[in-house]
Amino acid sequence: MKINFVRRLTESAIMLAASTVLSMIPLIDMPFGGKLTPLSMLPVLLIAYRYGCGWGFVTSFTYGLIQMVLGLDNLTYATNWVAVIAIILLDYLVAYGVLGFGGVFRGKLKHQWLEFSLGVGIGCVLRFLCHFITGITVWADTESAFSAVALFSLGYNGCYMLPEMVLTVIVGVVLTRFFDLTSPDLKRVKKG
Repeated sequence: MKINFVRRLTESAIMLAASTVLSMIPLIDMPFGGKLTPLSMLPVLLIAYRYGCGWGFVTSFTYGLIQMVLGLDNLTYATNWVAVIAIILLDYLVAYGVLGFGGVFRGKLKHQWLEFSLGVGIGCVLRFLCHFITGITVWADTESAFSAVALFSLGYNGCYMLPEMVLTVIVGVVLTRFFDLTSPDLKRVKKG
């Protein structure tokens, strides 16, 4: 049974709302943007896994637009116009858009938990890389040595992205052990 468009759209809207609310609850709020949240990426990644990368990219790009509007004050960290463009594109539109990769392994491996975990891993690593590159762009004017800027960006973005990824994978694996995410009605996984 195929899920109709209205149901898919409604489910995506609810999950976007959940991601947005969770993103507003910082567990760790970093001084120059970025924060560790209680699983704010998980609802969007679940949509990407349930409906595939195409639908996942649309949903996660929409999430990026929402995050950009909510985080416009982060543009104050830009030291030049290149940094402004990097923040808009790489810190928001592309960084959240790549979460659509959460569905890249759907139906390709034997275990749902493994498919979901690998998709989450790819989406999170790509999001981290976007933030890492933005950090280098933003702070390039403040330090003469590229290696110092790159090391700062690596550490700064890694200290919230790595725990966020690990938490998302753990909770996602638990969910995939109980529910068939590919089932239209999220049926319970049969044991045995």
